[in-house]
Amino acid sequence: MTAVFSHGRLRLYLLKLLDDGPKHGYELIRLLEDRFLGLYAPSAGTIYPRLQRLEAEGLVSHTAAGGRKTYDITDAGRAELHQRAGELTELESDIAASVADLSSLAGEIRSEVRGSVRDLKRELSEATRQTRRTRWEGAPAAPPRPTSTAGPQAALLDELDQRLATFTAEVGRLVRARQFSDTQLSTAIRLLDGALDGLRRLLR
Repeated sequence: MTAVFSHGRLRLYLLKLLDDGPKHGYELIRLLEDRFLGLYAPSAGTIYPRLQRLEAEGLVSHTAAGGRKTYDITDAGRAELHQRAGELTELESDIAASVADLSSLAGEIRSEVRGSVRDLKRELSEATRQTRRTRWEGAPAAPPRPTSTAGPQAALLDELDQRLATFTAEVGRLVRARQFSDTQLSTAIRLLDGALDGLRRLLR
């Protein structure tokens, strides 16, 4: 759970969301994800136990239809929300600050991912040029074989260029498509670094 919801503040925000109208658990999860611009989304294991406790305390109630529970705030829940109006205002301010910090961090990580992709493309392109130069500019080569390998190798180098361009375009598309969590972006950076290290060792 993000730190902004420590010390029981998530239950207060759930009451606030339910005060806007009845909702089922999945809707509450999506509303929280939207509030954090996709950078944080609570799990079902975080939301449903708190809804159950709120119901046990008489602050919310639920109706069931089609196997899905829809939760609604009770008069007691509205009374608590009114009593804690000051806390709610402070919480909204903290959420806004947290979203700004997370957005800044995500932007930095996305820049690192793009930088890693550019570095990978540049190093692979340079390795391809070096290989071609060695092959086609008279550098020492293995003894000739009965059939020429120039054609097949050129085709493989062209395929490498094509695969690299496709890889770069696809990674760029994925990064631009949506907001990612810090964990996802950090893992992506590690994967790119690992791939780059492996290719460096292979192409030396």
